[in-house]
Amino acid sequence: MEKVVGDGLNHGLGSSREAAMRRADISRDGNGDAKFLIFMSGKSSTETESTKDLIGRELKLSNGSAIKLAIQSHDDAAQNGSFQGKLYLERLETVQFGRLLLWSPHLPSTQTFLSENFRAFALGTVCIADVQFQGKGRAGNSWASPLGCLMFSFTLQMENGRMVPFLQYVVTLAMIEAIANVSSEKDFPSLEVKIKWPNDLYANGLKIGGVLCTSTYSANKFNIVVGVGLNVGNSNPTTCLDALLQELVGGTSSFRKEELLASFFGKFEELFNIFINQGFSALEASYYQNWLHRSIFHLTVVKMLSWKKNWRKVPQCQRSH
Repeated sequence: MEKVVGDGLNHGLGSSREAAMRRADISRDGNGDAKFLIFMSGKSSTETESTKDLIGRELKLSNGSAIKLAIQSHDDAAQNGSFQGKLYLERLETVQFGRLLLWSPHLPSTQTFLSENFRAFALGTVCIADVQFQGKGRAGNSWASPLGCLMFSFTLQMENGRMVPFLQYVVTLAMIEAIANVSSEKDFPSLEVKIKWPNDLYANGLKIGGVLCTSTYSANKFNIVVGVGLNVGNSNPTTCLDALLQELVGGTSSFRKEELLASFFGKFEELFNIFINQGFSALEASYYQNWLHRSIFHLTVVKMLSWKKNWRKVPQCQRSH
């Protein structure tokens, strides 16, 4: 049985499935089923070698779509607006997460692809698409995601089921820290991006990102696919990081999706290790520090503590009246 842990990906990203299909250059087989191409590249030869048996094979999705795998040369993603795998892997500094990159110019859903082919790739594998038109959101809705949006899914495993619901908090915190890290490296001003509980990212009162975690249970482990959507260069339908940045500094300053993703995995790997070894309590302070409703939360806690303090002063005989 599949369990949906978080459902924050439905940040209204654009047009209908049919319109996206018409725009995308998608081939079809003799039965009329759509065929998509995914390019694989690794941080080192270890990751590339691990998937050599998959090269040229077609992996099917439950909707009938076929996914063909190929090794990616550094020029394959050269189209304007496409994700640059070489730049991303050069910036990546992790031990496990994000080291095997699966990139496609267009896919139905990165989340669906990894969920239905979880065991085909090493844990920590990331799948990213320039455009997807069946992105997962609340209540099983499909959402089109346009160029400019950073859309990716990656895999991991956990053993403690009680900790799984907290994973979405760790992911949102890692993305907040990644945005801050890239901003600092590029001397950009700090952007007020906050976490709206439980798994959305907001700026200026508008949703700019979200997290989706789905899991299946097998052999005493939770197989988890984490999906993230972040508006980087697409100002519609809400706003995006580039628009927020340009409001502050003017000009054409912008974020690179490749740098954001590499920074995200660096932050996530660090936070995930703390989370697994010490529990979410070790990250709570940082999470609440970046919470959109932090002021309301703080006021509520103060009122509760004040009420508790005053309650203790009331004689026992009066407390029930």
